Amino acid sequence: MQSKSYPRLGETLYSSVLPNGLTLHVLPKPGFRSFYAVFAANYGGAHRRFTLEGRTLDTPAGVAHYLEHKMFDLPDGDNALNLLSANGADPNAFTASNITCYYFQCTEKFEENLRLLLHFVSTPYFTEETVQKEQGIIAQEIRMGEDSPGSAVYYNLLRQLYANHPIRDRVAGTVESIAEITHETLYDCHRVFYSPRNMCLCVEGDVDPDRIEALVRSLLPDEKAPVPEADFGPEEGPLPVETLHRESMPVSAPQFLIGAKLPAFTGEAGLRQRIVAQLALRLLVGSSSPFYTSLYAAGTLNRDFDYEADFSAGTGTMLLGGESEDAEAVLAALNGQIAKVCAEGFDPEAFERAKRASYGARLRGLEDFESVCVALATGQFEGFCPLDAPGVLGTVTRAECEAFVRENLLPERFALSIIEPKKEG
Repeated sequence: MQSKSYPRLGETLYSSVLPNGLTLHVLPKPGFRSFYAVFAANYGGAHRRFTLEGRTLDTPAGVAHYLEHKMFDLPDGDNALNLLSANGADPNAFTASNITCYYFQCTEKFEENLRLLLHFVSTPYFTEETVQKEQGIIAQEIRMGEDSPGSAVYYNLLRQLYANHPIRDRVAGTVESIAEITHETLYDCHRVFYSPRNMCLCVEGDVDPDRIEALVRSLLPDEKAPVPEADFGPEEGPLPVETLHRESMPVSAPQFLIGAKLPAFTGEAGLRQRIVAQLALRLLVGSSSPFYTSLYAAGTLNRDFDYEADFSAGTGTMLLGGESEDAEAVLAALNGQIAKVCAEGFDPEAFERAKRASYGARLRGLEDFESVCVALATGQFEGFCPLDAPGVLGTVTRAECEAFVRENLLPERFALSIIEPKKEG
């Protein structure tokens, strides 16, 4: 296996590409009692239309999430979740717009649990009866999501921003779309998207990388399969489809999200873009920024406020929001703060403080095995290694952050999504 050392982080990452195309990352943690493994597919809710060997195929919304639900069923009638739990592991899975991850954490029987993880993810077993039974369970989950104010304000915003990109639709699909999914659909999508060349395995713990590689090679087939090419639809412009959307729901306080589309890159440029975007937003709207402190002092914002630059499935989206009785005043204050940054730039001392805070947050994040392993898998599919981030952060300049604000956060590019309390009667 190839190794890359990160002396400032005290980490060494071992990586290899197996004969079947699977990428393996191992991050040894000598002396640690905990182990973590993530087996990830470059397949999420937005991968509904794809090209394979010259053929373009369409699938219903929600297949990736549906497949995740059914992958734990084994041909002998057992359930992989139950077997892993019985082995002392804490297993689970999730599907996002760009990725599906199956994972577990344990303090013992790691290799046994890893064998089970590799086995059930690579061994699909679906029947017409079990797939139909699952439809009711997933339909209930979809309805619960539709009743969630947090989910509603988020997906309303995505539909305001994106005209065609499938990221605008719920990862779980709709009650109508999942009714189209059959066991044949699941087998077909597993064969296409769960081929080793389209997957990544990340392991962290007190392990021998060469031993892990040998174990994985002994359990998975050697043949390579073609990799699908995602089709997310026509390229979209920078302006939103709709700038303001209101919806009434049973909430105690109004919720809001402000968003804007960002350009999305992959590889080293993509890693730098993510770091610059997050640092610029920390300076612009973070807890120490004039924007937040002034609105908090006025009672327009409370501590339930957050922001992020999300890059997923070929898209980039700036998001910020929380609770406010006057979301439009928040947007006006944001535009005012952006205008000030465009005219005067960021304060040099505040910029250095923000860099130090960001660096510290990234170091603390290395203590979380789950976030590290998921980040390694996500980065693999996007063409970069997240362990390079602290080094890249050190080279980011104030001018880059100012340019990010000036070029991307223009008033006409913002959309505002609001969930208001239902009026009685």
